[in-house]
Amino acid sequence: MFWKTSSKILTTQTPPDQPYFRKAFDFMKAWSDGQEEFVIHTSGSTGAPKNITIFRSQLISSARMTGKALELGKGTHALVCLNIAYIAGMMMLVRGMELEWELTIVEPSSNPLPHVPENAVFDFISMVPSQLMACLDDLSTSDRINKVGKILLGGAPVGVFMKNRIKGLTVPVFQSYGMTETVSHVAIRRLNGLNRETAYQMLPDITIGVDERGCLHVAGAVTQGETIQTNDLVSLTSSSSFVWIGRADNIINSGGVKIVLDSIDSVVEEVFLELNYSGSFYSWYQNDEKLGQRLILIIEGSRLNFDQSKLIEEIRKRVSAYETPKDVYFVPRFQKTQTDKIDKRLTAEMFFTQING
Repeated sequence: MFWKTSSKILTTQTPPDQPYFRKAFDFMKAWSDGQEEFVIHTSGSTGAPKNITIFRSQLISSARMTGKALELGKGTHALVCLNIAYIAGMMMLVRGMELEWELTIVEPSSNPLPHVPENAVFDFISMVPSQLMACLDDLSTSDRINKVGKILLGGAPVGVFMKNRIKGLTVPVFQSYGMTETVSHVAIRRLNGLNRETAYQMLPDITIGVDERGCLHVAGAVTQGETIQTNDLVSLTSSSSFVWIGRADNIINSGGVKIVLDSIDSVVEEVFLELNYSGSFYSWYQNDEKLGQRLILIIEGSRLNFDQSKLIEEIRKRVSAYETPKDVYFVPRFQKTQTDKIDKRLTAEMFFTQING
């Protein structure tokens, strides 16, 4: 089921009966009526979920930056498949209204393409990496991806395996960087083609810098000129670009050695690819009397599909002894946030509670 709309026909459309589409209609109607403030929910992936107020001028600035950076002008046909209760989905509606796009809206699902006609052609789709993976894994939709004009990924990291899949696509695929407080993305990087990039390029009129920890801060019209300090460790490559290293709050201290868990995840991804292992995982820690925090690896699925000794051996070839996981644990299913991100802390807490009785 889908609902098509645009700024041209919204005022003459009958409000849809389906609750999710009615929610989109109500937001777009409020926008067309000139509403100045909007309350948006944060995802809770890096802290407690909360509501924040965002002003119309911020949303307009964000929409125009995206349109300029990705060359998406008037008449763009876009598929809205992200939850409109959160900033990424809401911004698709704002772009539709502000930039005069043609929108096809579907309720969020792992693979949005079966919910729209097979002959539907889209100039732009914004989705999370797991949605793109589902589209590629489904034989009924895999050939439709290269018919899209541009794809923007956000909301979760893009792993090594996913990057290799993307390299084989002809459709331009971009990865975004941003958060609710920056009103969606403020930087993008191309993941495939001759122009693929390792560094994120800031969108127009965004200024950046780092604090004493090496963590990024950003400011611009989307933040109303306020400097937003992040916990993202970065390496600045210019005054308008950076390479992401990891989260400062995703670092553990093991035997006096600081370990960036995001960096370990990148190494494990390479090993998974080399050993032809599939499945989700993440690096985490377990309290330890000697080390303080001992590095572990948590994998979703069954241990029957893994040679644990081989896995650890290959990881050890690439990193130091401290950066090699001391144990590998398996859980049937990861806990998720409301925006379908892995809730690492909750997953680990539930696992250790279960095994410790």
